[in-house]
Amino acid sequence: MNVDELVRDSLREQAAAEPPLAAGFADRVLTARRRRRTRTIATVAAATAAVVAVAVAVPLLDSGRHEVRLATEKNQSDIIAHPDQSPPRDVIAAGDVALAAWYTSDNVKTSKDTAVRQRTYRILDQETGKYVKDTRWSMVAVAPGMRTAAVLEKELPAKRIGLLDLLTGEVERWIPVDRGVASVEFSSDGGKLVATTYSKHPDLLNRADYDSDGDGKKNDFESDWSTSYRTGFYVVDVDSGKSQWSGVTLDEGNEMGILNARQDFSFSGDGKLVRSGLTMEPYDQYYDLKGAKVDKPAAEKYLTWSVEAGLSPNGKLAAGGFAGGARTTASEILDPRTGKRLHKIRGQQLLAWVDNKRLIAWDITPGDNEFHNALVLVTIGSDRTLPLSGARKGNDGAAGRWTPVFATR
Repeated sequence: MNVDELVRDSLREQAAAEPPLAAGFADRVLTARRRRRTRTIATVAAATAAVVAVAVAVPLLDSGRHEVRLATEKNQSDIIAHPDQSPPRDVIAAGDVALAAWYTSDNVKTSKDTAVRQRTYRILDQETGKYVKDTRWSMVAVAPGMRTAAVLEKELPAKRIGLLDLLTGEVERWIPVDRGVASVEFSSDGGKLVATTYSKHPDLLNRADYDSDGDGKKNDFESDWSTSYRTGFYVVDVDSGKSQWSGVTLDEGNEMGILNARQDFSFSGDGKLVRSGLTMEPYDQYYDLKGAKVDKPAAEKYLTWSVEAGLSPNGKLAAGGFAGGARTTASEILDPRTGKRLHKIRGQQLLAWVDNKRLIAWDITPGDNEFHNALVLVTIGSDRTLPLSGARKGNDGAAGRWTPVFATR
């Protein structure tokens, strides 16, 4: 049974318990998926039934006739939202993008004066539509299509990369590496991995004798910002498992402070280059696949590594930084080649493009704590937001705060 059949059956089951809808409603719900490229992915009958319930519950977007509207108006909906859940328990999705996993981070003591910042993942179970805790992994990266995840075991740096079957929950293959890796990231087509190598655990923490995070408590653990243990990266062919390592060192005299303690590599949009963020200007450095420094590609000249959404699917727009004020949140959309601001939209931080007009972002209720943010859908040309999750609690770094992992379906 393919995804369209599962959605259709789920909608019919949902309709049996509700007042009857007009004929052909399920087909209209599926129209958005057919207009985009068709994929045969394993998905969730129980979860997709939520499309109807959520579409009825969410508010109208005022951006135009083709955006999400009430299901009772018989318009298409491709949103699965749970604005009452934080952290999420049930699947969240918009268009071709889904919340494939999320994680929390906690300090785990390794000695009296040291600890490591350790992640605990909840991964989407594609049979139940629930996020299920999986304590085996220190790192999870989900491939496009959501069939496979690249995983690393708890002990970092790791000497092998696992390819996890997201339908069975079992590792189908291990890829050994000679140098320890502590991060993995897929290319946009899912054919390659970039694995960042470190000589020591990049999330190592040392006890500070002062209040390092402003919570009023001394003797916190904090990263050693003066040192980066990063040594380079592997480019791994996913199908064959063959890999090539490239050493990457900082320029002499620039070791102090230009990198975060963990500064993982990622691919450029086309997968032909590898990118590293920097904490100082120029803020991004690109490399070819053999580790040689190269200039920023023209199509990504005004991208910034700290803005996760990056380029729009058609490559014509770039997600920009915060553009709000003291009482309002907003972000900018740029021309990726010139840096010119093309749009100003709602949202505190842009996380992922849904299509060429809509993005998933963090945002807050006006006047609320800046850290109490929720996942929302924002649209170019609209000043409204559609909530996808409930708001996070606590301040930055607080135990239990969750971080999303998105993937295309």
